[in-house]
Formats: sequence, structure tokens, C-alpha cells
Amino acid sequence: MTLEELVACANTEKKMKSVSEAVEDLLVAAQRQACLTVGVYESAKLMNVDPDSVVLCLLAIDEEDEDDIALQIHFTLIQAFCCDNDINILRISGMERLAAVLGEGPQDNAEPRDLHCILVTNPHTGSWKSQGLAEVATYCEESRCNNQWVPYLALQAR
Repeated sequence: MTLEELVACANTEKKMKSVSEAVEDLLVAAQRQACLTVGVYESAKLMNVDPDSVVLCLLAIDEEDEDDIALQIHFTLIQAFCCDNDINILRISGMERLAAVLGEGPQDNAEPRDLHCILVTNPHTGSWKSQGLAEVATYCEESRCNNQWVPYLALQAR
């Protein structure tokens, strides 16, 4: 590996860590403002009713769910809808970290929420702005310029 390749790898790793932190910050801020829609079906319903309010779609999956054909079909349909409506899409792994960021824990006899699809909405009132959203949007745009239409990010356990 050449020096240029080592520097490029280090820069990419720093960028991924920065974007990962921005996603986590964005999720916390959006949750505080009630600007999150969680769940595949809930997300599909919202995009059908008010697609203009959606600013980011997170599709979360870990290796154990990769073979879930129904989930893959849902993801394909959601991705197509997001592309048609100019909604940034980010595919992430690290479901445990995602659950921790959203404050999801083992609840007494409660069914865990479906975290496979999360929409970040921007209320029409414009009551909040997020630096994390700007950073994630920039990352998505840069990825599309590099022909990576659905960028991937791994959330790291802390």
C-alpha cells in the first residue's frame, strides 16, 4: 500500500466516523423534536401522505437480517420512492447502537419497535435545524457523485 493510499484510508475512516456521529446527533435531535417516524409500515404511510416533509430515510439492517426477502422488498420499494421524491437515503448497520441512540431497551413484555426504517422529517414550521442533517446530506450527495446511490454507514458500538 502506498502512502497516498494510507492517507486516503485514514481520511475515509475519519469521514465515516464524523458522519456516524452526525447521524447519531441528528437522530437524538429529531427524536426530541418529534421529527422521527420509526418502522417500515409507519414510514410507508407517512411517505404516501406527506413525502415533502421527509428529509432523510435511514434503512437499517444487520447481517442476520440480510436474508429476509420481505424486508429486502420493502427496502427496494422505499428506496425507489425516495429516489423519485429526492429524499436522501442512508443504509446503516449496527442495530444495537441504533437502538441505544434512540433509547430503546428491553421493555417488560413489550414488542420492540421496528428500527429497520427511520424517517427524519422536517416540520413545515421550520422550527429546528440540525448541523448533523447538513453533514449527512452532504455525505449522501458526495456518495451519489461517486455512483454510490445508497451510501452505507456502520454505526459503531461505544
